[in-house]
Amino acid sequence: MSVDLGSPRVISEEEKAVLLASPRGYCAGVDRAIATVEKALDLYGPPVYVRKEIVHNKHVVSDLRERGAVFVDELDEVPSGATVVFSAHGVAPAVYADAEARGLKTIDATCPLVTKVHHEAKRFAGQDYDILLIGHAGHEEVEGTMGEAPEHTHLVQGPDDVANVVVRDPSRVVWLSQTTLSVDETMETVAALRERFPELLDPPSDDICYATQNRQSAVKQIADGVDLVIVVGSGNSSNSVRLVEVARESGARDARRVDDASELQDAWFEGVDSVAVTSGASVPEDLVQGVLAALAERGYPAPNVVHSVSESLIFALPKELRRDLKSAGR
Repeated sequence: MSVDLGSPRVISEEEKAVLLASPRGYCAGVDRAIATVEKALDLYGPPVYVRKEIVHNKHVVSDLRERGAVFVDELDEVPSGATVVFSAHGVAPAVYADAEARGLKTIDATCPLVTKVHHEAKRFAGQDYDILLIGHAGHEEVEGTMGEAPEHTHLVQGPDDVANVVVRDPSRVVWLSQTTLSVDETMETVAALRERFPELLDPPSDDICYATQNRQSAVKQIADGVDLVIVVGSGNSSNSVRLVEVARESGARDARRVDDASELQDAWFEGVDSVAVTSGASVPEDLVQGVLAALAERGYPAPNVVHSVSESLIFALPKELRRDLKSAGR
């Protein structure tokens, strides 16, 4: 990746520090989704259509587009009989039905942790619960989950939204959540919901994914007292935006999000001795390294890596793709 740093101001002070969060960057679901599109392009040849952005990172989308992926908003943009990949954020059952009606070959790259939330929604709707889904309106993941049981699901966008919730039976309510939310804000929303609905049922396991929680925990470890936290990630990436919020709430004097090093601004570094760097779960590591190189150009030292937890989870490729790879002897 080429990074245009312009003419950065070199800081001459001797005592500087850069902290680098670990874990950061790709999670298992993102890694699986990107690999799905790459292997589909290799196996079937371009074009391979992708409904919505495969993950929320503009560099990843641009790179895949250059290789022959065609990103569409809706399935009516996909020619009949073509191959279409569903993004990591998941889709509603109506989208599957539409794909089948159009004769499309589908590959489902939905993150398994999002699929888990879909299964929970179907299960609780089948038991006639009202589902209080904590999440952000318009996010693809929320739209997909709500589509599993629209007549049972109420979107709750935060603590301030709790007063607007109306349910049929206060004794039969359960909360679920988008997987990429702030853990602390979600628990604040749950506490407010429980005040209104004391019999509120918890999901069987955490809905906020392990990677989101781990990256937020890592930022909390390094943000307190740091002059500036830089989060690498795109503006439509929920988990990246949440990292900026968590950094500020955890004691950072300032926190900024950038897609890459070219977006760094000299004014941010006035009087800044300590910088912490992390990245969202859909961010390639080369973008982080570009930011570190830009910091070095500004007179900052090599980073000290602050390890939080280790991650080893790997998700298998979608079954449709595994089957075709096996048939092709790959």
